[in-house]
Amino acid sequence: MEKQDLRSLHLDEMTALLKELGQPAFRAKQLFSWIHEKQVREISQMHNLGKNLLEQLEQHCTITSMRLERKQVSSDGTEKFLFQLDDGNYIECVLMRYRGDMSKQRNTLCISSQVGCAMGCTFCATGQGGFVRNLTTGEILSQVYEVNHLLQEEGDSLPVGNVVFMGMGEPLHNLNNVRKTISLLNDPQGQQIGIRRMTVSTCGVVPKMHELADEKLDIVLAVSLHAPNDEQRSSVMPVNNSWPLAKLMEACRYYQKQTKNRITFEYALIAGFNDQPEHVQQLKHLLKNLDCHLNIIPVNPVANTAQFSRPDKKQVAAFVKALQQAGLKASVREEKGTDIDGACGQLRGKMLKK
Repeated sequence: MEKQDLRSLHLDEMTALLKELGQPAFRAKQLFSWIHEKQVREISQMHNLGKNLLEQLEQHCTITSMRLERKQVSSDGTEKFLFQLDDGNYIECVLMRYRGDMSKQRNTLCISSQVGCAMGCTFCATGQGGFVRNLTTGEILSQVYEVNHLLQEEGDSLPVGNVVFMGMGEPLHNLNNVRKTISLLNDPQGQQIGIRRMTVSTCGVVPKMHELADEKLDIVLAVSLHAPNDEQRSSVMPVNNSWPLAKLMEACRYYQKQTKNRITFEYALIAGFNDQPEHVQQLKHLLKNLDCHLNIIPVNPVANTAQFSRPDKKQVAAFVKALQQAGLKASVREEKGTDIDGACGQLRGKMLKK
């Protein structure tokens, strides 16, 4: 019998597990607190559960473990982690520290939902490595818990308070486990991370966007757009061949109708490709009547993507100004970790080449 991963279990699932083990129901809340509030790494650390229950848990359960293989630290304080999973696969996550005034101090973690990615976006390091498998709920969640342990070791009193599903993988292709992770992170008996402090990014998997819309989760939805017309978008994002812009915009409008939430569009700005005046007008037409914000991200060239050049700061500023003059809400996303290959997939790619 395969052991159950405790980090993947909701309270009701823990209650059912303990019932099977002949344990009283009140133990479930204690177990949940140890796993999702205190974020223990070992079953033996749960000292108030009693010797008999601990022995049963050791026999029937496990706690997801991952080993820190490498850490890179940026001059701006951003930290990038490469973790090795139990099966030998590697995933990455990125910790971004924001230290403005007291109300804006926060630690944001960009986490992975898959090992690799099947979407094949041509400017993305993760996509170049192909798809291996989905992460379990426990593996997704453990990125937050393991980084929290590292923060404690560094003496940082702020745990991860914002989570972005924007690392390796397409989150909507692993929607069940992503959804469960969100629920566990949001749980008042766990980490209590506000639902609006969690962002799910997608390349535009239209059927799953409809499914997410119908659930009316109060998350932030970020859609990777990167081009204002089908020809250009298909050339860099194969997903556009399955669900072209008309279908994507229809899904965005449906999502907005269901949730009443603003949508963020991620737009990697590539010099000479999608940064011209005609692209501003195309974006104006494309996003008409949508409550949205454009996050402009000067492209970060990675291995085998030398054809994508980064526009200079003057070009970026001019493009954003033109978007604003066209009536669109747009800003340049604050960049973090550019000196440590901040875009996900690069550390894993180097490790696999070794």
